[in-house]
Amino acid sequence: MNRAFSRKKDKTWMHTPEALSKHYIPYNAKFLGSTEVEQPKGTEVVRDAVRKLKFARHIKKSEGQKIPKVELQISIYGVKILEPKTKEVQHNCQLHRISFCADDKTDKRIFTFICKDSESNKHLCYVFDSEKCAEEITLTIGQAFDLAYRKFLESGGKDVETRKQIAGLQKRIQDLETENMELKNKVQDLENQLRTTQVSTSPAGSVTPKSPSTDIFDMIPFSPISHQSSIPTRNGTQPPPVPSRSTEIKRDLFGAEPFDPFNCGAGDFPPDIQSKLEEMQEGFKMGLTLEGTVFCLDPLDSRC
Repeated sequence: MNRAFSRKKDKTWMHTPEALSKHYIPYNAKFLGSTEVEQPKGTEVVRDAVRKLKFARHIKKSEGQKIPKVELQISIYGVKILEPKTKEVQHNCQLHRISFCADDKTDKRIFTFICKDSESNKHLCYVFDSEKCAEEITLTIGQAFDLAYRKFLESGGKDVETRKQIAGLQKRIQDLETENMELKNKVQDLENQLRTTQVSTSPAGSVTPKSPSTDIFDMIPFSPISHQSSIPTRNGTQPPPVPSRSTEIKRDLFGAEPFDPFNCGAGDFPPDIQSKLEEMQEGFKMGLTLEGTVFCLDPLDSRC
């Protein structure tokens, strides 16, 4: 059995935490390609993938094709693979989906990592050729994973729990609005039936005195126009118009929109928050195998 162990506490990473959490570390490399693998971890799995992609590149090179160059941007949010000149993102591998990362001890130029594809859920092995930075890139990915899982532990659970509560409140508000609309329609139907009944029971030719319309509860509907007309003038001048309620809600005294905890940042929260949380939890639990070192959320003695 493989023994899982975290990195030693006295080991010093080569980058500052701020460089990976607030920015990213860029590297240039040649991209041999990616291929599907059956397992998320394993030296033999990676070795077969490297051999396969090297052979494919050898054939393309004999046909005059060059190995494409790429730029790697490594941060706590993942590993981005970009076209160096246009900066177009070709692949975006989130860290909790990366399960294995290693540099080839026999070929110092080659490094690789295995990432679970977000759409197909298949494990893909990415292989790169870097003349001088293969080992450094591997360690940088390991450091980014270490920082990412610590950040997940410190704030991830709280943030996701808050998002779950807000999503629940939003769903409740939506249900209440739907229920309110249905009640309004029912009230309108009852009022229409009442008016129809009154017209049919009135004697022919009689004129019903006009009175303010009432609802089924004998309440006179509120009219901002009639309310305003009843306000007496002062010194012959008409008082300023009373702003509508909708305008008051949208703007405060300083012209700014008031804070609404149910709408604030609602667009940033995906509907399947719980599934995303479970996906990240599962990814970090699997850990990242890095040169014989596994970073994981589980206690060390529970994984062996």
